Amino acid sequence: MSADPFLSIVIPAYHEARRLPRTLEELARFSEELGWPCEVIIVVEQGTDGTLEIAAGVAARQAHFVVIDSPVQRGKGHAVRTGMLRARGEVVFYMDADLSVPLREVGAFVDYLRTRPEVQVLIGNRQHAASRITRAQSWLRRTMGQMFNRILQAVALAPARDTQCGFKAFRRSAAREIFARQRLDGFAFDVEVLLLAERLGYQIADLPVEWINSPESKVSIVRDSWQMLGDALRVRRLVERTLAEERKKAEP
Repeated sequence: MSADPFLSIVIPAYHEARRLPRTLEELARFSEELGWPCEVIIVVEQGTDGTLEIAAGVAARQAHFVVIDSPVQRGKGHAVRTGMLRARGEVVFYMDADLSVPLREVGAFVDYLRTRPEVQVLIGNRQHAASRITRAQSWLRRTMGQMFNRILQAVALAPARDTQCGFKAFRRSAAREIFARQRLDGFAFDVEVLLLAERLGYQIADLPVEWINSPESKVSIVRDSWQMLGDALRVRRLVERTLAEERKKAEP
């Protein structure tokens, strides 16, 4: 495609051979029905279950699908960053490979950004009173997620009630500025993204979403939760160092 698409959708994928075929089928159908030109970017991290071959097979039949083969498995943060920096759309989404937030929510997010030019970052909020939880997470996952967000709010680390909802939209200029500075490779990258957006002066808003939880979550309740909390608690220092180094380089 020579012209820039209006919409970009970034999907990180690691060991997604079971869920990805249905997701890519839905994305192909969704993009055909859109009234805007779009691109779908699937970032596949190195694995052993054939995810790359599945994604490449679909992309060969869809001119607006792009597959990025990431040769190492560094984490969701790295995969999302890779796709967001490649995206060319005026509005850029990243979302989970299981489409826990259905694609029909895209229209409401785009409409919101069109009518509110002051907002540059728009995130899904599962805690919103108007959100529809079609299939809930387990009590343990839901409770741990709520505790994680309360800790972040208590120490003023995130300007959002639901940092980990994997459905976020950015204006292209904001996406490039934020993800050019984003560093965390693990699941806590969302916190870093939102903190960078706040520090860079971008206005952040949230919307209710429908949530259909996948029982095949890639997040380990124990191992990944502790790593996420550790990364989140050091993210302020990481962001401040990133911005300080940038200011230093800009000095005459």
